[in-house]
Amino acid sequence: MEVARHTPDWIALEGAVNARAVVPRVLLRADNLQALTAGDVRTLVEEHALEVVVDLRTDMEIEQGGPGPLSAERGVRIEHRSLYPDLAGDLRLDPSAVKPWETRHEDPVPEEAPVVRTYMGYLAARPDSVVGVVRAIARAKGSVLVHCAAGKDRTGVAVALALDAALVEHARIVADYVATAERIDAIIARLSGSPLYRADLTAPDRRRHTPVRETMERVLELIQERHGGSAAWLTANGLDERDLQRLRGRLPAGRHRASGL
Repeated sequence: MEVARHTPDWIALEGAVNARAVVPRVLLRADNLQALTAGDVRTLVEEHALEVVVDLRTDMEIEQGGPGPLSAERGVRIEHRSLYPDLAGDLRLDPSAVKPWETRHEDPVPEEAPVVRTYMGYLAARPDSVVGVVRAIARAKGSVLVHCAAGKDRTGVAVALALDAALVEHARIVADYVATAERIDAIIARLSGSPLYRADLTAPDRRRHTPVRETMERVLELIQERHGGSAAWLTANGLDERDLQRLRGRLPAGRHRASGL
């Protein structure tokens, strides 16, 4: 697949390093938001029409990292949609607790590359959360900001499914996914300051954290081969047909595959 030319629409924020508009004033994506400044909040609300934040972090991450200043912003709704299975027990500030991404869960494609297996695992483990993300995008009047910790993996999959269901060209979806590679050093530096993520970022070869086009290409292929595409997967898992049409209406550039993003 040839990756389309794509100039990311970066959002300049002091408290995040991987924020951008996928579809201006409709769909935004970012890394974690706990460090947003008051100016950042104004930028998101006033310039980008922010209405809903979909937080893909787990309960453990929210407990240890905090909800962020947007949780107190009037007119902004926060939805928590973890893509990992819920863990029993009190995880608060327990450094010995098993991290959700370290637990074993359903592996629907054991023969695939590890990152692809992880991404497809999100769909198997938490279809409710993935559908919830797309439903939020479809029903909002303003913009929806989807984020996790890095704004790369969980966010990348959720955004890709929404765009695919809206009939955006796969090449454009892949181009948006790999745009995070431009900010990977800043992302790693930021997350390395957190004890929750530091151990996962000490590998000698940091390039393994960089998103590559082959990963998202394969995920989209698998969703098409196994489920008939993202729209079919979403509706099979509870997305209302009316919400699918609303989604396509909110992402008008994606009404036809040929139009791109």
